Amino acid sequence: MEGQRVLITGGGSGIGQRLAERFAEAGARIALCDADPAAIARLEAAHPEMIAAHADVTDEAQMGRFLDQVEAQWGGVDVVCANAGTGGPAGRIEDLDYDAWQACIGVNLHGAFLTCRWAATLMRQQGAGLILLTSSTSGLHGVPYRAPYVAAKWGLVGLTKTLAMELGPAGVRVNAIAPGAVEGERMERVVAMEAKASGRPEAEVREIYAKGSSLRTWVSADDLADMALFLASPSASKVSGQVMAVDGHTESMV
Repeated sequence: MEGQRVLITGGGSGIGQRLAERFAEAGARIALCDADPAAIARLEAAHPEMIAAHADVTDEAQMGRFLDQVEAQWGGVDVVCANAGTGGPAGRIEDLDYDAWQACIGVNLHGAFLTCRWAATLMRQQGAGLILLTSSTSGLHGVPYRAPYVAAKWGLVGLTKTLAMELGPAGVRVNAIAPGAVEGERMERVVAMEAKASGRPEAEVREIYAKGSSLRTWVSADDLADMALFLASPSASKVSGQVMAVDGHTESMV
């Protein structure tokens, strides 16, 4: 990865931050954005060598400024991780708020569209590149009480397959990573939200997630970074259009 140009959305915390750290450790140059200005300020202080910008992935103007800055400084890009996401609301479909539905779809799916549209333009011109979308095992299975999130993550799988077909002849690969239950603050919020929606204790919800995989375990952000680094390596040069689950093999989402 020495000298490779890697752009990551939602890079201010969680999976995105770990992707940035691991790609940087492998020698890559990093550009990232996040909707949390405090996270960006922290990263700028800790990693002044990175391009770090405050940008909402659903705001075309904000993303345009960030992407233009990256293009002006780098002249191209080698790996784009369309990683920004949000858990969205939890509840029965008849109880969900439309604005909350739109917000969840917006961050997870529309944000990926804006990022991939830019990446596709540059990579087609280069004749090379990798677009890596962060979907979810929820993009492979139905999940009660999580309709907006599931719909968005299934949409990302369809986007991955379609872009792989569109860009493959130009030498550009497109894949998705489908995380299972990832250790960290974000999943703790999801557990609390699902517990409230289902009436189950939080400990029971956590156990359901663990027992739902063949390995009976959650995964870490490093597990996902390992997969991302593999997909960005020469060893994966013929891997495209794939959804790579990093989840201990999901057996059940209920």
